Amino acid sequence: MKVAVVGGGSTYTPELADGFARLRSVLPVDEVALIDPASDRLRVVGRFAARLFAHHGHPGRVSWTTDLDAGCDGADVVLIQLRVGGQAARISDETFPLECGCVGQETTGAGGLAKALRTVPVILSVAERAARRAAPDAWIVDFTNPVGIVTRALLDAGYRAVGLCNVAINFQRRFAQLLGVEPAEVVLDRVGLNHLTWELGAWVGGADALPKLLTDHLVELAAEVGLPARVLAVLGCVPSYYLRYFYAHDEVVASERGTATRGQRVAEIEAELLDLYADPTLEEKPDLLSQRGGAYYSEAAVGLIASLCGSVPGPHAANVRNLGTLPFLSGDAVIEVTCDVDGHGPVPRPANAVAPDISGLIAHVSGYEELALDAALRGGEDRVFRALLAHPLVGQHAVAKRLTDRLLAANAAHLEWAR
Repeated sequence: MKVAVVGGGSTYTPELADGFARLRSVLPVDEVALIDPASDRLRVVGRFAARLFAHHGHPGRVSWTTDLDAGCDGADVVLIQLRVGGQAARISDETFPLECGCVGQETTGAGGLAKALRTVPVILSVAERAARRAAPDAWIVDFTNPVGIVTRALLDAGYRAVGLCNVAINFQRRFAQLLGVEPAEVVLDRVGLNHLTWELGAWVGGADALPKLLTDHLVELAAEVGLPARVLAVLGCVPSYYLRYFYAHDEVVASERGTATRGQRVAEIEAELLDLYADPTLEEKPDLLSQRGGAYYSEAAVGLIASLCGSVPGPHAANVRNLGTLPFLSGDAVIEVTCDVDGHGPVPRPANAVAPDISGLIAHVSGYEELALDAALRGGEDRVFRALLAHPLVGQHAVAKRLTDRLLAANAAHLEWAR
């Protein structure tokens, strides 16, 4: 099996390579091809990834190339994890919304829209070239944010694609730790959109353990998602950390103003990591990598790919077509839920009734995402303004106008139609 990683020069990549090397009994990979236009960075990451394979005794090959076509040639899976504009664009996404009184975050609100506008056209170009060179039944696995919008773009264009996020596997592992069971024993009842999800259940051996978790560990779980315990108690479920941007918007804005953005810290971490990776004696993941983000990304990716390739069917959180799973959304919407995955692809598990406050917010954000994708595909200031007007974290027309102006000015170099 060959896995092509587009964006293989990312400092995330050694986490992925380490997972492929450690979990070869789950997913036997013959070659991992890293693809990235940044040749110097790619060489450093590629050599370190090869050393990780050797350290774990993996007989497979790690290759790297700046040639997208060559890297995707014959691939069984194409995993896309690119960032258009790099950390500089991310820092911009996190900054300009704050100046308009809105949350500064790279996937939520105006920052997420800016990222989608830059990213969707590039992803579709990559997918078109990859599909010509990869195996006929190859899967595209998208780890590129905003995952929900990007995955819908790929599916709408007819690609065999599924979106992946590491938030779910973090919950699975945390719940397992609190319950004293193995992570594989916990199956989440997950509902929502990418970065807008709620854990409605945590099933262990046919019984829902979430009520026990909320009773025994309410304060801990609330602190970990950045919300008051009362919020989780009233909801009766566990929202993801990203719900903090909705449930505590003004508090987050106040705390972020005048402080270094997450992107600035990540840029510092990346520079340090690349220096570490360049050390030819380094054969294990450095501890600093855990601060980069994407915890358990490799386990999530290996598990999903193994199921998609038919070797280990099982449940996974994935971004897929709604197709009636959530009756309050269109069938074409992309949702993030627990799916049964095998060689035929992911099939969402039937959803239980969703409370009106949760279903209403999901529907609201899904409507914004549809408009955001339209703006990314067709461009135009009015489409950007309308998408922002539809977002529950923006809403007011004067704020949407200011955000539109700032977004387009900050991204003119990436958006040909906006120049």
